[in-house]
Amino acid sequence: QMLFPLIARRAFNAAVPLRLLSSKPPPPVGSARAWLADNDVVAERLPLRNARRVVVKVGTAVVSNPDGTLALSRMGALVEQLRDLMKEGRQVLLVSSGAVGLGRLRLGLAKDVVANPANVIDRQACAAAGQGILMSTYDMMFQRLGITCAQVLITQGDFLSRERYSYLTDTLDRLTSLGVIPIINENDVVTGCSELDTQRIFSDNDKLSALVAAGADADGLALLTDVEAVFTKPPDQPGAERIKVFTAKHEVIIGEKSTMGRGGMSSKIAAARVAASGGVHTVVASGFDVSNIKLIFSGEDIGTLFPAAPRPNKRQRWLTYATTTTGMLTVRTSAKEKILSAELNSNVLIADIISVEGNFDARAVVSVRDQDGVEFARGMVQTKSEDITAQLSPEGVVTFSSAHAVMTSHDIVVLEGI
Repeated sequence: QMLFPLIARRAFNAAVPLRLLSSKPPPPVGSARAWLADNDVVAERLPLRNARRVVVKVGTAVVSNPDGTLALSRMGALVEQLRDLMKEGRQVLLVSSGAVGLGRLRLGLAKDVVANPANVIDRQACAAAGQGILMSTYDMMFQRLGITCAQVLITQGDFLSRERYSYLTDTLDRLTSLGVIPIINENDVVTGCSELDTQRIFSDNDKLSALVAAGADADGLALLTDVEAVFTKPPDQPGAERIKVFTAKHEVIIGEKSTMGRGGMSSKIAAARVAASGGVHTVVASGFDVSNIKLIFSGEDIGTLFPAAPRPNKRQRWLTYATTTTGMLTVRTSAKEKILSAELNSNVLIADIISVEGNFDARAVVSVRDQDGVEFARGMVQTKSEDITAQLSPEGVVTFSSAHAVMTSHDIVVLEGI
């Protein structure tokens, strides 16, 4: 039974028919046979077909019409697609933009006024008015399908603090284990501008979805946008080609970004690379045809795939992506070799340090650079900057005081190869 017969019919009449990858019933998600079931799925897409926990991100252009009203038919179809993923045995998280645009319409403010970075308070007021509209619409739609959803509003500080980061990811784990779909958005009422957040971990919901996917140990991320994939140049330009699998060698000419959202194609590429580096197979695809969600997690060759790297542990992911550095340590070549060798006792000692930049306290996250000024690691220090500086040994001589560990191997993450 359709969720909204009148509005959903319009969405599905235009949808691409879904085809089964095999005439046999598909194996359960997560089973060994799911990796080997079909020759139709290219090897690079098999992890998406087998993904147990998935994140879907939809932008303002997907949930809203050009005039700022809710795209109800698309939202209804989106909710049904997420319901179908849950029926396959998957855990689903949704990252949804759209609150600012909806609030702007409700408050009667002009689009160019809200889009102006100088009008921070107007944007926050729009977020306050629009978030309730967005969430109540999702809640009503999911309830009609017998699914419970939960609002999760995130600020920059939830990532900067290791403890709050752990509480956030543990809460998401618990919600999904209860069969609930968390609906995640940045809390733009109290965050979202450089004036309020001097330490910015994410600047839009694209990066937020990547951080959530990596932090929540998701297997797949679908970044749904207003174009069909990542192209070598804007798709309306002659010679534009779809990039099927994105690699570091690809060069992309970026077009204009979203008018009401803060993201654009460059934002989505950067976010997809963060998620992939965090061990999450990521696809950038069109959200105007929400049947793409089913196709992505069936292993179909649509959109642009960002293959996942080996998954770092949660502490490494937090240090690498969910923090900002407040200072810098320049270390000797011998110290760099020790850190890169991943020895069990690769602590950074005061004797290993040449210089200190910035003022920071103990337990701050700092950058670690070599003598050429290249950042190759970052980590959490055990000593504040002024105490380190006071004990520096010009020649790197190990004394009683210079043998003190400024940074333990457990608190260091190497950036090369992650």
